Amino acid sequence: MSQVEAHRLYWPYWEVYFAVVAVAVAAAVLAADGHALWRRELAAAAIASMALIHVTVSRRLISKDIEDRRNVVAAVGTLTLFVVAVAAAPFTTWLLFALIPLFFQLVPMRPAIALVVLVNLVTPLVDLIEEPGLVPMDLVIGTISAAAGVWLGFWNIRVIEQSIERGRLIEELEASRAEVARLSASAERARLAGEIHDTLAQGFTSIITLLQAADPRLRDERIALAVRTAKENLAEARALVSDLSPAALASGSLLDSVRRAADRFHEESAVPATVRVTGADRPLPTSVEVVLLRATQEALTNVRRHAGAGSVQVLLAYSDKKVLLTVRDDGRGFAADAADGFGLNGMRARAEQVNGTLTVISKPDDGTTIELEIPA
Repeated sequence: MSQVEAHRLYWPYWEVYFAVVAVAVAAAVLAADGHALWRRELAAAAIASMALIHVTVSRRLISKDIEDRRNVVAAVGTLTLFVVAVAAAPFTTWLLFALIPLFFQLVPMRPAIALVVLVNLVTPLVDLIEEPGLVPMDLVIGTISAAAGVWLGFWNIRVIEQSIERGRLIEELEASRAEVARLSASAERARLAGEIHDTLAQGFTSIITLLQAADPRLRDERIALAVRTAKENLAEARALVSDLSPAALASGSLLDSVRRAADRFHEESAVPATVRVTGADRPLPTSVEVVLLRATQEALTNVRRHAGAGSVQVLLAYSDKKVLLTVRDDGRGFAADAADGFGLNGMRARAEQVNGTLTVISKPDDGTTIELEIPA
């Protein structure tokens, strides 16, 4: 929480408090009959002018945490009007309950203390002219009021500082919790990737090796079929390991990871895969990069398994407010009503997690284009 946010949090209460004190003191001054009517009206007009300065100038400076000469001008103007009001009707001294907190909000600590001391000297100074006998008593009252006002100002500022500190600590705690959750998920994904690699992938590799040792030329159709099936499942296991590994983006940028995925696709399928970038490559939120990389891997896996393509083009297009991933192949394509496979549904689900949109364009014998657009 910033200081501006802290002011906004307590602002409605302060505004109501200031208004109540100003209205009550003005009403009491007008109702009292200890002074001539013109003096009471002058005091009420000074109070109204102070309120006007607060509404038109002070509250905006305070709410936006602005500190310049306008703050000092507003504070000195308010103090001057207070002198006029007290000189006209000493009862206006009760307005101190609103002015002291106002000064601490309007100017830095040292000027605020000086203003508090000065504003509490107004009544004794007026007494020197009007009623000198009251000066000693009003000096004692002013000293107590000034000390209490300074303490109250320190206390208010400390409350705001504590609120800001608590807000910062809460933000850090939420960030730490999110990081712990992310690391926990990454650790679980790494564990699953390791399990698949150490069991399924190695098991399929051993099956292929044993079958090829038994029939090196794969003359037996059943053994040849078993080898093909084992190779397909080995490829699936490797794809799962790649998908689950949280280190896919740790060793380089998103563009590096996409190029590695395209290179691996070419090695496994012998189908050329080119990667092109438009716009200024820039870092993206991790969640967005993960979705883009997973979509690239899934799209390439679908091409390898189903498309029978002769080539694949991968495009990453960056703009100011979004990033677009396009994977296009020249394979056999498919009908629109067939675009509901598990892989595509998984890509759609991932896209929705980052407010992205997945579009699949395909026709039989006319290739397939997958477009993923994400605001970023």
